Amino acid sequence: MKSILTAAVITLTATQTYAQSCGGSFSSFLSGVKSEAVAKGYAPATVDRFLANARVDKKVLKADRSQGVFKLNFTQFAQRVISASRLSKGKSNRKKYNGTLTKVQRTYGVDPAVMLAFWALETDYGAFQGDFNTLNALLTLSHDCRRPELFRPQVFSALELYKRGDFSPTKTTGAWAGEIGMVQMLPGDIISRGVDGDGDGQVSLKTSAPDALMSGANVISGHGWRPNEPWLVEISVPKNLDWGKTGLDKSMTVSEWANLGVKARGKMPNGALQASVLLPQGRKGPAFLALPNFKVYFEWNKSFVYVTTAAYFATRIAGAPRFIEGNPDPSLSDSQMKSLQRKLNKRGYDVGKIDGILGAKTRAAVQAEQGRLGMPADAWPTKALLAKL
Repeated sequence: MKSILTAAVITLTATQTYAQSCGGSFSSFLSGVKSEAVAKGYAPATVDRFLANARVDKKVLKADRSQGVFKLNFTQFAQRVISASRLSKGKSNRKKYNGTLTKVQRTYGVDPAVMLAFWALETDYGAFQGDFNTLNALLTLSHDCRRPELFRPQVFSALELYKRGDFSPTKTTGAWAGEIGMVQMLPGDIISRGVDGDGDGQVSLKTSAPDALMSGANVISGHGWRPNEPWLVEISVPKNLDWGKTGLDKSMTVSEWANLGVKARGKMPNGALQASVLLPQGRKGPAFLALPNFKVYFEWNKSFVYVTTAAYFATRIAGAPRFIEGNPDPSLSDSQMKSLQRKLNKRGYDVGKIDGILGAKTRAAVQAEQGRLGMPADAWPTKALLAKL
């Protein structure tokens, strides 16, 4: 479960091509990595030691291909990962690390609840950080031709950490996608955003909660977090709302939403802030106002259901009540979702891979077709829509 959740922040970095950039024999691929490393200025002997025990990890590939948990809807996913125990531990860790979390908010403007929620979802507050060999995970995903441009730069970041004495090719472990530590950061982010939160002169993301929390907040800040602003607020929406105005790709000011009858369950955010009405399961399900900081979550993880759950979990830790489930139309089955995606593709929509996951592209296409067919355009795919298509 944890390795699935931690397919998190991956920095896109251009890379030169040495030998083949991916695929082919693994030995030839490693030769290309070695050549590139030497060209970057690393001593050949250092590179040889770094790659001495390199191998393909088939378990990494299996994990990469098996992220079925993201096919759950928001309610299902939230119920699975937000437990009474995690909420309780969040409150106790808020007290235990009050000094660090206060410093996080003062330095980066990131609410302590946001960091506690990430810490909980990524590693259950540090209890399960992953046991995959990090170097082999990065090399495996770099050699694999699905997303080499995402992972190959991280191999060289790991090499830089090794040169500094902060990475072991044989002993450093973490998530299947190469992230390390309590909040699961990639080597490149550790180099650029790692913070010594406890003042011991080292950045120890696996063993030091202050280091992990400060470093994670630094990453979030670097992605454009707006200091001391909200990120998500549960709302009620009128039944006559123009559903075509909803979705993360559209926004109005909070005041404009209020004028249309949108009400917060708690305190309404500043009326001048831009916000989107987010309906994870359509107009009959839970409803939220997503503020500008909500979009920063997608720099941490690309999954809509993960991001919405992480943001909502943070509001719970901050004191918000449990969301109102409503009575949404049932989710489509995996085969039905794939059928829907194929039908949308045939109609000229780019929904990405036919994977049964309701991602941003599929949601946009669903909303467009609902509008065309005269159905409530709330971007939630139903059996009725599938039948009409």
